[in-house]
Amino acid sequence: MDITSSTDIQSPTIDLIKHGLNHAQTVNSDQVLYNRIKEAGDEKTQLKKAAEEFEAVFITKMLQEMDKLVDKEENGLFGNDNKYEEAFKSIVFQQMGHDMASNPRTSLGFATQIYRQMEHLVQ
Repeated sequence: MDITSSTDIQSPTIDLIKHGLNHAQTVNSDQVLYNRIKEAGDEKTQLKKAAEEFEAVFITKMLQEMDKLVDKEENGLFGNDNKYEEAFKSIVFQQMGHDMASNPRTSLGFATQIYRQMEHLVQ
Protein backbone atom coordinates (compact mmCIF):
# COMPACT_ATOMS: atom_id res chain seq x y z
CA MET A 1 0.00 0.00 0.00
CA ASP A 2 1.54 3.32 -1.02
CA ILE A 3 1.12 6.70 0.68
CA THR A 4 -1.32 7.98 -1.92
CA SER A 5 -3.84 5.22 -1.35
CA SER A 6 -3.68 5.58 2.45
CA THR A 7 -4.29 9.32 2.10
CA ASP A 8 -7.31 8.66 -0.10
CA ILE A 9 -8.78 6.31 2.52
CA GLN A 10 -8.37 8.91 5.26
CA SER A 11 -9.69 11.79 3.17
CA PRO A 12 -13.09 12.05 4.95
CA THR A 13 -11.31 12.06 8.30
CA ILE A 14 -8.88 14.73 7.16
CA ASP A 15 -11.78 16.81 5.85
CA LEU A 16 -13.49 16.59 9.25
CA ILE A 17 -10.28 17.65 10.99
CA LYS A 18 -9.85 20.59 8.60
CA HIS A 19 -13.46 21.61 9.20
CA GLY A 20 -12.90 21.43 12.95
CA LEU A 21 -9.75 23.52 12.71
CA ASN A 22 -11.47 26.13 10.55
CA HIS A 23 -14.31 26.33 13.08
CA ALA A 24 -11.81 26.58 15.94
CA GLN A 25 -10.01 29.42 14.16
CA THR A 26 -13.31 31.27 13.76
CA VAL A 27 -14.17 30.81 17.42
CA ASN A 28 -10.67 31.85 18.46
CA SER A 29 -10.70 34.94 16.25
CA ASP A 30 -14.11 35.92 17.64
CA GLN A 31 -12.79 35.45 21.17
CA VAL A 32 -9.70 37.53 20.38
CA LEU A 33 -11.93 40.28 18.99
CA TYR A 34 -14.17 40.15 22.07
CA ASN A 35 -11.14 40.29 24.38
CA ARG A 36 -9.72 43.28 22.47
CA ILE A 37 -12.96 45.16 23.01
CA LYS A 38 -13.40 44.20 26.68
CA GLU A 39 -9.82 45.16 27.53
CA ALA A 40 -10.15 48.58 25.89
CA GLY A 41 -11.07 50.36 29.12
CA ASP A 42 -14.26 52.12 30.16
CA GLU A 43 -17.59 51.68 28.36
CA LYS A 44 -17.11 54.59 25.95
CA THR A 45 -13.69 53.30 24.94
CA GLN A 46 -15.16 49.82 24.50
CA LEU A 47 -17.92 51.26 22.30
CA LYS A 48 -15.36 53.10 20.19
CA LYS A 49 -13.28 49.92 19.84
CA ALA A 50 -16.37 47.81 18.98
CA ALA A 51 -17.42 50.32 16.31
CA GLU A 52 -13.89 50.33 14.89
CA GLU A 53 -13.77 46.51 14.85
CA PHE A 54 -17.17 46.43 13.11
CA GLU A 55 -15.84 48.71 10.40
CA ALA A 56 -12.71 46.56 10.09
CA VAL A 57 -14.83 43.42 9.59
CA PHE A 58 -16.97 45.25 7.03
CA ILE A 59 -13.93 46.42 5.06
CA THR A 60 -12.40 42.93 5.20
CA LYS A 61 -15.58 41.38 3.80
CA MET A 62 -15.76 44.08 1.14
CA LEU A 63 -12.18 43.36 0.04
CA GLN A 64 -12.88 39.62 -0.09
CA GLU A 65 -15.94 40.16 -2.27
CA MET A 66 -14.07 42.59 -4.52
CA ASP A 67 -11.32 39.99 -4.96
CA LYS A 68 -13.88 37.53 -6.31
CA LEU A 69 -14.54 39.91 -9.20
CA VAL A 70 -10.92 39.99 -10.35
CA ASP A 71 -10.04 37.84 -13.34
CA LYS A 72 -7.61 35.15 -12.27
CA GLU A 73 -4.85 33.74 -14.41
CA GLU A 74 -4.33 30.00 -14.61
CA ASN A 75 -1.23 30.10 -12.40
CA GLY A 76 -1.48 32.20 -9.28
CA LEU A 77 1.20 33.40 -6.96
CA PHE A 78 1.78 29.88 -5.61
CA GLY A 79 1.21 27.93 -8.83
CA ASN A 80 -1.87 25.86 -9.59
CA ASP A 81 -2.55 24.99 -5.94
CA ASN A 82 -4.19 28.15 -4.65
CA LYS A 83 -5.02 27.05 -1.08
CA TYR A 84 -1.91 28.88 0.13
CA GLU A 85 -2.77 31.96 -1.86
CA GLU A 86 -6.31 32.03 -0.42
CA ALA A 87 -4.98 31.72 3.14
CA PHE A 88 -2.43 34.46 2.50
CA LYS A 89 -5.03 36.78 0.95
CA SER A 90 -7.35 36.22 3.89
CA ILE A 91 -4.66 37.35 6.31
CA VAL A 92 -3.77 40.36 4.13
CA PHE A 93 -7.42 41.43 3.78
CA GLN A 94 -7.95 41.18 7.55
CA GLN A 95 -4.91 43.33 8.23
CA MET A 96 -5.89 45.84 5.54
CA GLY A 97 -9.42 46.06 6.97
CA HIS A 98 -8.09 46.66 10.45
CA ASP A 99 -5.53 49.22 9.27
CA MET A 100 -8.04 51.11 7.15
CA ALA A 101 -10.67 51.23 9.90
CA SER A 102 -8.23 52.42 12.57
CA ASN A 103 -6.75 55.24 10.47
CA PRO A 104 -8.86 58.43 10.29
CA ARG A 105 -7.50 59.16 6.79
CA THR A 106 -8.63 55.82 5.32
CA SER A 107 -11.67 55.01 7.45
CA LEU A 108 -15.04 54.80 5.72
CA GLY A 109 -16.58 56.62 8.68
CA PHE A 110 -18.82 53.79 9.90
CA ALA A 111 -17.08 53.60 13.27
CA THR A 112 -17.53 57.31 13.90
CA GLN A 113 -21.22 57.22 12.98
CA ILE A 114 -21.90 54.13 15.09
CA TYR A 115 -20.12 55.71 18.05
CA ARG A 116 -22.02 59.00 17.73
CA GLN A 117 -25.38 57.23 17.49
CA MET A 118 -24.74 54.96 20.48
CA GLU A 119 -22.64 57.22 22.70
CA HIS A 120 -25.62 58.34 24.80
CA LEU A 121 -26.30 54.68 25.77
CA VAL A 122 -23.03 54.26 27.68
CA GLN A 123 -21.53 56.12 30.60
